[in-house]
Amino acid sequence: MTEILVLYYSAHGSVREMAQLVARGVNQTGAVARLRSVPPVAPRTHLAEPPVPDDGAPYVELADLEQCAGLALGSPTRFGNMAAPLKYFLDTTGALWVKGALVGKPAAVFTSTASLHGGQETTLTSMMTPLLHHGMLILGLPYTLPGVNHTASGGTPYGASHWAGPNDDKPLTDDERSLCIALGKRLAETAQKLAA
Repeated sequence: MTEILVLYYSAHGSVREMAQLVARGVNQTGAVARLRSVPPVAPRTHLAEPPVPDDGAPYVELADLEQCAGLALGSPTRFGNMAAPLKYFLDTTGALWVKGALVGKPAAVFTSTASLHGGQETTLTSMMTPLLHHGMLILGLPYTLPGVNHTASGGTPYGASHWAGPNDDKPLTDDERSLCIALGKRLAETAQKLAA
């Protein structure tokens, strides 16, 4: 069974909802989505988090990355970059890099921003950089998908995105939802083709 890791950090719930839609797209292909999140980080202390948060997906372990056939990575935007908790986790993956555990696996990225021009595309490319260092194969969303062409909020060729608004009160649009699902499907189908 092809298993795709959908790994995310979500501060207010928008990225978590996107992750669930990406997972739905994965599951529509006959593959299985494994939803995982990363714990928050504190600026002054280093606190150990329990393995299962109070709500949402369990926290990721390095074994989740090693075992997956593909990876969807999601984060809110922080000044045009991925959020610190996700970057902190990726910084702990050096042992997987040394082993080449992710080389040749497909990956895709998704994000949510408070402002329409808040750095959706730069955040997506910031998440791609460590994945490229791991030797992963980056997938985007082609312009053959109608949502990429006529979205008025989120949705880019670099990956799925969402404009949440300054109060995180804008629900995902139909285009944003369909592009999250399409990203999951494309990732899973590519992983299945590579495994064949």
